[in-house]
Amino acid sequence: MPLSPIPEIIAELKAGRMVILVDEEDRENEGDLVLAADFVSPEAINFMARFGRGLICLTLTEERCGLLRLPPMVQQNRASHGTAFTVSIEAAEGVSTGISAADRARTIQAAVARNARPEDIVQP
Repeated sequence: MPLSPIPEIIAELKAGRMVILVDEEDRENEGDLVLAADFVSPEAINFMARFGRGLICLTLTEERCGLLRLPPMVQQNRASHGTAFTVSIEAAEGVSTGISAADRARTIQAAVARNARPEDIVQP
């Protein structure tokens, strides 16, 4: 399967379409389903859960993590790839169990909202 040029991938993301990003063979050798958070929907989350069959993660900048007061999941990261997970989050309002596709989409929307505050999310 041919790889797409980076400008084409960026255009797809800006248009609200999901892409598959593949990492190196010597890393995890996997593909990640990626969607710009501005376009998240319960349907997109359901697709990721159903066909991706792995963790559904939200990528945030260090600045955004600081703004939301999200501490690292662990103080000393000794994982082989050093993935920088924060504590798990959930929207403070508009969710029930936090597990459904709709709840996960709502949590992402709350975390990336332009006016997001630490009070908008909780740690379940």
